[in-house]
Amino acid sequence: MSFLSFSHLTFQWPDGAPVLAGASGSVSSGLTAIVGANGSGKSTLLRLLAGELSPGSGVVSISGTRAYVPQDVALEADARADAVMGLTSVRAALRSIEHGSTDPVHYDTVGDHWDVEESAAATLAVLGLPADTLDRTVGELSGGEVTLLALASAVHSRPDVLVLDEPTNNLDAEATERVIDALASRRGATLIVSHDRALLARVDAIGELRRGSLRWFGGNVDAYEAALEAERFGAEADLRSARAQMARQHRELRTQVEGAGRRQREGARKAKQAGLPAIVAGAQKRSSQESQARATKVHEERLGAARTRLDKAADAAAQDKEIRVELAETDVPARRDVARFDSCVLPTGTRVDASVQGPERIVLAGRNGSGKTTLLRTLLGEVAPSAGTASALVPVGYLPQRLDVLDPQASVVDNVRTRARGATPHEVREALARFLFRGAAGDAVADTLSGGERLRAVLACTLLARPAPQLLLLDEPTNNLDFASRRHLLEALGDFRGALIIVSHDAQFVQALDPTREWRLEDDFLDTPL
Repeated sequence: MSFLSFSHLTFQWPDGAPVLAGASGSVSSGLTAIVGANGSGKSTLLRLLAGELSPGSGVVSISGTRAYVPQDVALEADARADAVMGLTSVRAALRSIEHGSTDPVHYDTVGDHWDVEESAAATLAVLGLPADTLDRTVGELSGGEVTLLALASAVHSRPDVLVLDEPTNNLDAEATERVIDALASRRGATLIVSHDRALLARVDAIGELRRGSLRWFGGNVDAYEAALEAERFGAEADLRSARAQMARQHRELRTQVEGAGRRQREGARKAKQAGLPAIVAGAQKRSSQESQARATKVHEERLGAARTRLDKAADAAAQDKEIRVELAETDVPARRDVARFDSCVLPTGTRVDASVQGPERIVLAGRNGSGKTTLLRTLLGEVAPSAGTASALVPVGYLPQRLDVLDPQASVVDNVRTRARGATPHEVREALARFLFRGAAGDAVADTLSGGERLRAVLACTLLARPAPQLLLLDEPTNNLDFASRRHLLEALGDFRGALIIVSHDAQFVQALDPTREWRLEDDFLDTPL
């Protein structure tokens, strides 16, 4: 049976920042997920399990082979897809044999893999990629297609253990469904990190990574959230009880101390009235003080125990920190032109004639590879149209799908300051605190950020820019966002008074934004009021 187990894993970065503090778990055949807040260490844990990092302590055990696909797939643009899947030499040998070669080297290269092209084509088809993908380069593929290619490469190798970090990022609904079906039907052990509820609905167990350790829950995301709600209800009840106990112990200690003072004064008065010798009165006083000290100590111990219980109850009831996104109130009049496409022909061949006016909310839809990201980059002027024009008429904020807009060697603070010209360092740090970059966290170099931290940094750069954007172009904005941060982003976008053009395969997120129009890129450009 395929399995992956790990016990008491610890890990910290070279600067001493702790990540894991004794994480343990075991994954056998089936689909298992790890969830947690952004920055909790999920991607780091997967890299440890994949062998890319070494733990400070603890053990990782694995049966058979393993394959790993990271969160941000980085493939060379000029690399061919067959090279990514490790098929270059076998395909070349097959071509040579087909042309009459009898060289033993070619036959040794092929080995038992005579059907490798048919097998690879079948794997690609399962994930929704055409067979001719093998002959294309990575640069010719969309972000979603690159993700699918990386997944196809991992699945095609038939590993005993498959480790995937956010495998449905950048995928359209159809591709997401295909990937989920493929992962759920795998025979081996599959461990994923994901915030995709459709994928989490199909898992057999969930591990929650929090404060460096893992807690495991049986069942899918609904069972997990039900368990959390029950825990939260119990923790809040314990917190109320602990607070009441703390207050009661405070009162009892105060009553004891005040009562002891009164009794001591009354004893001294009676001793004086009775004319007791000083040595006798002193002995009575010492005895009374010792008795009162013992009683006070008992109450202080009870107060200490109540304080400890209160601290534990408060810790159990505490919620993970959440980002607070506050967008500038950029009011765009309803009839003002914000952006225009005039007889614009995208490099993909699609002709676009459309305009954006006022605070419209437009969802940009289409299958992977249809040109959604290309349309956004054409509007930004990063890609030249084949014909016609595309122009943005107001300040634009852009959240790219691949999050490649940060200066990797600059700090988070410096990356934001280059976009928020005129803002003081204090203003920048105050704003970054709402994105959970507080204090020294704002000085972190961009190249060292986790996937979730990188997304928060790019969000901060986009939304804190000056002049404030009146048109937001958001390409898969919920990728890598935990559930709480996703909710806060929705709330912030709900208050935004400018225009939005959003690419998202998160159906619930799109529905919650209440879009006014849908632009669909298929063979033709379709503009549909909603």
